[in-house]
Amino acid sequence: MLDIKLIRENPEEVKKGIKAKGRDIDISAILKLDETKRSLQTEVDSMRQGRHDKTEDREAARKLKEQVKVKEEELDKISQDLNKLLADAPNLPRPDVKVGKDESENEVLKKVGKPPKFDFKARDYMELAKMHDLIDMERAGKISGSRFSYLKNEVALLEFALLQYGLDLMLKNNFIPVIPPVLVGEKAMRAMGYLEHGGEEETYHFEKDNLYLVGTSEQSVGPMHMDEVLNLKDLPKRYVAFSTCFRREAGSYGKDTRGILRVHQFNKLEMVIYTKPEDSDKEHDFILSLEEQLMQGLKLPYQVIKMCSADLGDPAARKYDIETWIPSEGKYRETHSCSTTTDFQSRRLNIKFKDTDGKLKLVHMLNGTVFSERPIIAILENYQQEDGTILIPEILQPYMGGRKVIGK
Repeated sequence: MLDIKLIRENPEEVKKGIKAKGRDIDISAILKLDETKRSLQTEVDSMRQGRHDKTEDREAARKLKEQVKVKEEELDKISQDLNKLLADAPNLPRPDVKVGKDESENEVLKKVGKPPKFDFKARDYMELAKMHDLIDMERAGKISGSRFSYLKNEVALLEFALLQYGLDLMLKNNFIPVIPPVLVGEKAMRAMGYLEHGGEEETYHFEKDNLYLVGTSEQSVGPMHMDEVLNLKDLPKRYVAFSTCFRREAGSYGKDTRGILRVHQFNKLEMVIYTKPEDSDKEHDFILSLEEQLMQGLKLPYQVIKMCSADLGDPAARKYDIETWIPSEGKYRETHSCSTTTDFQSRRLNIKFKDTDGKLKLVHMLNGTVFSERPIIAILENYQQEDGTILIPEILQPYMGGRKVIGK
């Protein structure tokens, strides 16, 4: 949620930022409701004070009590309407984010490593998986439907290896490991900003229990400190969380339906950071550097993308993607992302810290991928050999019991 004070004091700046995200929000309606709310709040406060003044006229006191109740109900209704409008507004892009109309205007910041040139006809990862009994979509389809899979044999081990490799790096950098719940309540999910503008359609919702399955660990780790005041000495507070994630992929009908690139269930290791506002840009660069370190360890070719304004989700103020080379497609595909949400999420979550002057301030929140299952695709394809065997990246071999090859 945006700061109402920011909207009051800089309405044109807010309009410009929202427009850059390709959205149209009625700022004048927000300001009108805000003015009405503040006027009504002053009136209610005055009436409440009148109730506390000594009076011997019981009838007058009774009438005043009824009037206060009516005004309080009116104030509550106005507050709800205002919060609904505020919740509809996205976070503003950071000043350094390029204004662009869609993903075609995202910036390629750099490319690392060279795509492999095979002197044989390369296979795609599903063909390789079938050769070695690594991924079974057909049996998963019988049990669960489309876009589910069984990961088997060396690919199952490869996933655990990636997770442990990533976890080791996070622990070296003082991240706190956590395994969070995968079901969260509506208050927490809504406060994170993932239910507006199609988010509800993307999320699995158990209506009877009013619980949501997370699409990323961030959705359950972010609210962990809801309504708390964090100690200044503990910031930045860095978590690395593992969970199974669930996505309906509602907006991707007919897109990437083959294989495990876009599925309804997958495992993921995720970074979540709470920090002081003045350190949030530095922490964002830090997250990206860790993601790059992980990819360089795997020796996979990748590029770093900086998203333009219109390609940012509602909570994100800036976002980087790492896209890894997929030989069978002849292009880079997203394997990692990292975002700063500034104080957009912490405002509704009410997560604060006390600065050196004793003043309460909202923390800034950031998140980033350590590993999901997508790098498995890149490893299978980039490390394949002419005979169909697949080399295991050297850095992962200790996590796989010393195995060096898949298929021998």
